[in-house]
Formats: sequence, C-alpha cells, structure tokens
Amino acid sequence: MGSSEVSVIPGLQKEEKAAVERRRLHVLKALKKLRIEADEAPVVAVLGSGGGLRAHIACLGVLSEMKEQGLLDAVTYLAGVSGSTWAISSLYTNDGDMEALEADLKHRFTRQEWDLAKSLQKTIQAARSENYSLTDFWAYMVISKQTRELPESHLSNMKKPVEEGTLPYPIFAAIDNDLQPSWQEARAPETWFEFTPHHAGFPALGAFVSITHFGSKFKKGRLVRTHPERDLTFLRGLWGSALGNTEVIREYIFDQLRNLTLKARLLRLQESSQGEHPPPEDEGGEPEHTWLTEMLENWTRTSLEKQEQPHEDPERKGSLSNFMDFVKKTGICASKWEWGTTHNFLYKHKMGSHYVAQTDLELLGSSDPPTSASQSAGITGGIRDKIMSSRKHLHLVDAGLAINTPFPLVLPPTREVHLILSFDFSAGDPFETIRATTDYCRRHKIPFPQVEEAELDLWSKAPASCYILKGETGPVVMHFPLFNIDACGGDIEAWSDTYDTFKLADTYTLDVVVLLLALAKKNVRENKKKILRELMNVAGLYYPKDSARSCCLA
Repeated sequence: MGSSEVSVIPGLQKEEKAAVERRRLHVLKALKKLRIEADEAPVVAVLGSGGGLRAHIACLGVLSEMKEQGLLDAVTYLAGVSGSTWAISSLYTNDGDMEALEADLKHRFTRQEWDLAKSLQKTIQAARSENYSLTDFWAYMVISKQTRELPESHLSNMKKPVEEGTLPYPIFAAIDNDLQPSWQEARAPETWFEFTPHHAGFPALGAFVSITHFGSKFKKGRLVRTHPERDLTFLRGLWGSALGNTEVIREYIFDQLRNLTLKARLLRLQESSQGEHPPPEDEGGEPEHTWLTEMLENWTRTSLEKQEQPHEDPERKGSLSNFMDFVKKTGICASKWEWGTTHNFLYKHKMGSHYVAQTDLELLGSSDPPTSASQSAGITGGIRDKIMSSRKHLHLVDAGLAINTPFPLVLPPTREVHLILSFDFSAGDPFETIRATTDYCRRHKIPFPQVEEAELDLWSKAPASCYILKGETGPVVMHFPLFNIDACGGDIEAWSDTYDTFKLADTYTLDVVVLLLALAKKNVRENKKKILRELMNVAGLYYPKDSARSCCLA
C-alpha cells in the first residue's frame, strides 16, 4: 500500500529514483556483454508510438528482438502511448519472458477466441461504479476483444522486477482531456499524465499519488475514500482510447446499445412467457460488429438455462437490473461523450504558486521566468491552483490525441536520458511525431534535435529504417519507422493497408501476425550496429565521423 497523501515534490519520485539506480548496475553488465566499456551507465529510453493492434504486435516484435540481441538489458526506461502500452505492459505480466509472450500472442490469434461472457460481466460490474465512463466500456468490450486478453493484474504487481532492476522502468502515457484547450493553444506540459508501477500523476507539476490509490477520493491532499486499484484491462482501455474518429465511435456505441436494449426486451418477454423466441435481426448492424450481438446472445442463453428456477428469483432479477443500468449509463456517457472519469487527487489541494512555478521551470529544464505563452498555458501557480483544485474529477484519455509518442515524458532533464530509441508504428507519416515533438520542445525551451521541415518532407516520401538526430545539447534520438523502403521496398502502401489502424482483430490471422512480428524484428536486427555505435557514443567513446554532425541519416 502506498502513501495516503498527495506527493508534490520536484524531481523523480523516490521509488523511481531507487529503481533506476538499481537498474544502472544491470545496464553496465549488459554493455559489457556488448563489448562497450563505461564507468557510468548511460540512460537509454525506448519509446513506442500508438497505432492500435498494429502497434501492439509490432512493439512486441521490437522488444523480442531487442531481448534476443542483448539490447533490451541496456535500456533504463520503456515508455509507450496507446497500442504500444498493451505490449509494454505484457512484458511485465510475463516477467520479461519474451519467448513465452510471443508464443502466447500467436496462440491467441490462432484460436481467435474471446471470453464474451466474462467481458460483459466485467463491464456490468464497472457500470455500478460512480465514475463509470466510456473508457470502461471501451476497455472491457473493445480492447479486450482486439488483444484477446482480459488481464486482471495491476500496475503495482510490476514493482518487484522494476525495484530489483531486472527490467527497465516503465512509463505509460495519458493526457488530461479537460486541459485540451491549453494543449491546443500552447502545448501545455501539464496536459500530460503518467502511470508507473509506483505512481500516477502530472510530471510537469511534480504531483502524484501512489498507483494503488489512483481512482481513490482525495480532498486537500488527503485520502478520504479508498477505491480498489484499477486493473490492467481498464488502464489499457484508458491508454488506448483513440482508435477511431469521434463520430464513428459515437455511432458505433449507440448502434450497439440499441441492439443491447432490443435484446434485453426480448429476454424480459422470454422470462415472462417461459417460451423460446428467436433473437431479432440486427437493424443496420455492420458485420464486423456482430461480436457484440453474439456476446449478448451468449449472456441470454446463460440466463435461459436457469429458467427452471422460480420466476421471481432475486439473483436473476438483480442481474437483469444491473444489465439495464449498464445500458442506460453507457448511453448517458455516450451522449455526454464522457471518457476516463476518475477522482481528481488534487481537488481542493493548495500547492503554493511560487513552489509550483519553480518546480515547473526545473522540470522543463529552464531557469528563465515564465513567458506570456507559458502563463497562458497555466504555468503560474495561481492559474494552476484554480484549474487543478476546482475539479472533482479528471478525464484522462489516450496521449496519442496530443503527440502519438511519449517524448514529453522522457525529455525533462530530471530523467537524464542520453539516448532515445523511438519506434514509430504509425500508418501515416512516421515523422509527424518528430514534427509535433519539435514544436513542443521549441515552445518550452527543451533541448531536442532540430530538423528542417523540407528534410522531413523528403524523408516522408520514402522512409528509411533508421534516422539519427543530434543536437548541440539534449539526448540523441534514433527514429525507426515501421514501414520503410529498407524492409518493405516499394510496397509501403500495401503494408499500411494490410495493417490499417481501424481493422478489427478478426482480420488478424496467424500469418498476418507473424509477418508483422518479423518486420518489426528486422528493423531492429538490421540496425543493431547503428544502435551499438550510438550506445558507445553516449557511453563516452569517440567517433570522429559523427562528432561534427548535428543531424544525419544513418
């Protein structure tokens, strides 16, 4: 059990700091195996972008090959957005056993099975919570279907390997959707929210709660009501809630609720007459959405098997009542478009304007006073106090809605990252994340390699498998587009169509999964020498041919 108080301190949380220090010993050993000598371990971060199921599978391929090549053991941080968070979290639930994880992935997509009844049960149970939102529906009814998983473990279960230093320190990204105007206007850093095995909170504020108390109710910085820790299935739904167009998702949810309501009425008729009625035809339902109808029919059959019991059986009446409450609540959330609802742990909390503003400057790596732009973003403590402490609830959503990769979480100098391996699993322009991060860093004076727009446009037309970006200060960035001319030749568009972001899991046969795994692995394997060279550079070794380049294509 973590602390029952809100933590507002500059720099790293003490648990993360201790875990990273322990990890340094393992990194040094890994570098030695790679024939890289270093007195101190450089801090290496691996980032995974969003991209739905494509990102999930490709990220697993990257992690698997990095493990095989001895590179993963040299990594300090693993950070992900959206679909990559599903893969990264799986690494820890499987104790870092990539062979077993890859075998399990193939097995799941060979069977093409999904526990429909259990997913519905979990969703109905979640709907009884006061903070139920579309994220619960999305997590248990959509993401679990996509990944063929319904993990009930928790982030806090990952502490042991992290604290022992045997696995990298994981960071999972989300954004505060209520602060979207601040993000749109000034790319405000406080929009970003992070989850680790130890804490959850706003890194730009240095404000966190223990991960075991994420979702519990706080007031004036003190815990006033404890709620159970949210399971990994829910968090995966929160981290990966930007899989489609808003209007498409809204229409999809309402279509399913209409079907659910229709079938629930049928169930009531069946219970009243004790007769058998064929299920009604779906009205306008798309074929790819029949899994939800099938799920309800499965639930209906289970209920009908109990019809020998008395009609007024309280358990059955309670189940039907809970089911109808779930349908009603989901409809209300869809009407309001409410996602990621959780208690605001900063409610009525007074952080102190001078202290918070100074903390922000330290985290952003700047000693300058707040500019007008930063003030409009809420950098000054007074504005922050008003915004942050007045809300009873937060609404957290997929960080891909801001930047489709977690650069903002590893760039603050408090994490002292020297080398970033950025794996981009986007279906579109693989350099959009670089553009967005460059703009973010320029606005907030964060060191990041600068690349000319014309050069990015040129790269986008025929992406290579690896780009090395270097600035005068700040970390070295290695950027790896998934679909590239080195691995895909002239078939980049065909690959992208095959693994479209919005395709459902039913289209992912075993052959399709294996091909994507192989492609992601190849991108790591073919660039191993370049990765080793940059590891040697940040470990202090000198390569004359690279020393004068500020930005280069390797």
